[in-house]
Order: sequence, then C-alpha cells, then structure tokens
Amino acid sequence: MDATKQLLHGVRVADFSRVLAGPYATAMLADQGAEVFKIEMPGHGDDSRHLGPFTDTGSTYFTSLNRGKRSIEADLKDPEQHAQLLDFIRTCDVVVENFRPGVAAKLGLAYNDLKAIKPDIVYASISGFGQTGAQAKRPAYDTVIQALSGLMSSTGFPEGSPTRVGESIADVSAGVFAAFGISSALFHRQTTGEGAHIDIPMLDVMLAMQPTNTAIHAAGSTPNRVGNRHPISAPFDTYSASDGLVVIAVANDKLFGVLAATLGKPGLVRDPRFATDSDRSDNDQALRTEIEEFTTGHTVAELCAIFDDAGVPNSPVLNFAEALDGPITDGRGLSATDERTGHTFLAHPILVDGARPASAMPVPHLGEHNAELTTASTKE
Repeated sequence: MDATKQLLHGVRVADFSRVLAGPYATAMLADQGAEVFKIEMPGHGDDSRHLGPFTDTGSTYFTSLNRGKRSIEADLKDPEQHAQLLDFIRTCDVVVENFRPGVAAKLGLAYNDLKAIKPDIVYASISGFGQTGAQAKRPAYDTVIQALSGLMSSTGFPEGSPTRVGESIADVSAGVFAAFGISSALFHRQTTGEGAHIDIPMLDVMLAMQPTNTAIHAAGSTPNRVGNRHPISAPFDTYSASDGLVVIAVANDKLFGVLAATLGKPGLVRDPRFATDSDRSDNDQALRTEIEEFTTGHTVAELCAIFDDAGVPNSPVLNFAEALDGPITDGRGLSATDERTGHTFLAHPILVDGARPASAMPVPHLGEHNAELTTASTKE
C-alpha cells in the first residue's frame, strides 16, 4: 500500500451492485481504504466482466470499476449461502445494492432485513427512480435517465436533435452521490451510533446536476439546445480558428475588457450590445462575428498562446487520449495500472494531503475470496 492516507480504513463493504453506478461508488470507497467485497453471481459474475473492450487479460471496463475489491460468489437464493451471507453482513459496515426496488426484499436482503441483524448498518440503494412511488419498479439505463431528466433535450445544437452526453453521466453521478451519502452516513453513525438507508434515485441525481437549467426554469423559461455556448453567459463558446476550434470562456465584465483588448478591439466594452454579461448573451451572434474576425486569422495553438499570455480562459478541443496523455495532465498521476491485468484506469480524482488515494488490491478474479464467506465472523 502506498503512502496515501486511507480515510476509510477499517470500513467493510458488502457490494451487491453491478455494472456501473454502484461499482463506481464502491471503487471510490475502495480507493479511500474501505475493504470492499463484491458479491457476484456464481460462474458468471458482474455483467461488466463480459463487457468490452477486452485485452487478453479481460475487460478493461471491469478493471476500471472494480480495482481494489475482493470477489465472493454467492447464490442469493440458496438457503445455506443466504445464511452465510447474513453472517458475513454482520461483520460489515456498509451494504450497497442496485437491484430493482422490491427485489432485495424478495431475497431477504432489504434494509429492514439487515437492520434486524446489524442495527447500525449503512445501506445504500441505487435505482432509476427511487425506492417508492409509481415509477419505482420501472427499469432505467443511463440514456433513459438523460432523456427523462431534460438533460438530453438541452444538449446539442438548435438545428439538431436532442443529444446524449458523451459519457454515462447519470450512472457516474449517481455513483458519486452514493459514495457521498455513504460517507455522510458513516460520519453520522460515528457520532450517534445509528445506521441509515441511503436512497439514490438516478433521476433525482440527474435533475440536481443541472443547476443552470434549474435557474433558467425558475426564471420562467425552458432550457433548450444552444450548441457549445453557455446558455446564460457570453462569450462562452467554441470559436473558429484557421485550423479548428478554440474555446473562449468569459463570464464577467472585467475579463471581457481583457478579451476585447487582446482582440485589438477595446471599444467593444463601450458597445451597448456588450455592456453586461446578459447583453452579451442576448447579442451572442454579433459578438461572435467580432471575435472570429480575429480568431480565424490564427491557428488554435497561436490563439491559446495569445490568450494564455493575456489571462483569458481558453482551450483547444482535445480528444480523450490528448486530454489524458498530453502535457496538461503530465505529472498529475491521473493514470494508474492494475498489477494483475496491466490495464490502465483513471486514479482517484481527489487528492488527500497532496496524494491520490489508492487501494493495493488488484482487480479480483471471480470468486477469488469465497473463503471469506464461510470464515469471516469478525472484522479483520
């Protein structure tokens, strides 16, 4: 184990979750030092073991979500193994599940079932629509939630169709909120001795992840597609260079003055169309014309250098490989490698006292830690 602080050292997690949202949450916990036991279907395991891309050592997708964990195979419907699971859960602090609401109860693994044997258990349920209500048992995937939350309708260009964000953002966000809720509940337990049931509905999370759209709606308008520009600030968009696109992000009057001077057009700050951020947003196309008279005469690299020197927030538009492997992230330690598979994955995104939390456990083979189910009666 490296020298990072393990903020969740001593916390034991029984993880019944599969695929993305739950495993993302428990990977965050494992990075922080929690002992995460992944409970998997015998002979098959988590479906993500069978999702590509693959190398000769397995699924890179599975590795990225399940490094640092242990694997136990258990037939949840087998009476003997179910009893062993309950004994095991008595040694745990946290249970995470993403069954469709109602399934955990049928399996005898609902919060009330486990609270009866472990009164201070912290139990996290991740689902599409929450544990109660008319929609609770409705199946949900990330794209469904993006569509239902309004995010898809406000993503893309006005002349195009509603567009999915280029990552499973509803799943990942639910995972982050689950890890936050679990950590908060563990702190509450430390101060009160009480456990908690944390309900993480993906739809609620995805709505909460849209503060700008919420503000637009609260002001009486409906958020819609505006392309790459910011819906309420300008200039805040991609602009044409001689060889591609450059991002310029300006959200206050002082910075707009710096930009105007850098463009060689200091008089723009006195133009009533551009006097305030709201004015600039209302007259975005006219402002674009003024900006692109300058930007189209330079390459992206030249523009980034010019704007960097002036202190104007800017960026080229990078692909993922350029972002992760390029000079911007060089030396930040964002990439990690699983020692068993050789797969690279993204390290924990936060730093604790200057270091990235990381588990020393490699990605587990299916059932590698089965003995824990029959032998664990106390915490290690």
